[in-house]
Amino acid sequence: MIVETTRFGSISVADEDIITFSEGMLGFSKIDSYVLVERTDDSLFLWLQAVKKPSVAFPLLEPQILDRNFKVELEDEDRKSLKLEPNLSGGKVFCIITIPTDPTKMTANLKAPIVINLKKRIAKQVILHSQDYPIRKAIFSDLQQHCATNQRTIFPVADTTSYQAIHISEEMSSLTKDI
Repeated sequence: MIVETTRFGSISVADEDIITFSEGMLGFSKIDSYVLVERTDDSLFLWLQAVKKPSVAFPLLEPQILDRNFKVELEDEDRKSLKLEPNLSGGKVFCIITIPTDPTKMTANLKAPIVINLKKRIAKQVILHSQDYPIRKAIFSDLQQHCATNQRTIFPVADTTSYQAIHISEEMSSLTKDI
């Protein structure tokens, strides 16, 4: 299928790459189908693009880029609704990034990450009630440090930037390089 987006143009998406949020996301409860999108260059960011709402897309990062000790401890109800084992085997975690006009003021929501069951292609934005993570963690300096260590840039510059859907049936560890 072709997913039309306002940020990335038309993207070809296989049905098996669609991720379902049965409860929607916080503030977007009526939108339940998304796809992960990546730039074809060396960008750190992934995007969670709504399948049926072209203007809704969330920039994502793996939280370990920002905090190597980041660990998700799901409530039993969340773990069961995601059909994950207690050790989260088969799951992948992302945090939503807010990128304002001044990118040096970027923040990450570590308190309410996105958890995806890769095998079932179901996801949920969970609130980590028992963990003391910030809702708005300033991240620009962390990203600069990560990029300097890994010889990358926060916002790669390319003459032509293209985007593609991520095939979630593949090994998700290939999403980010040098974490």
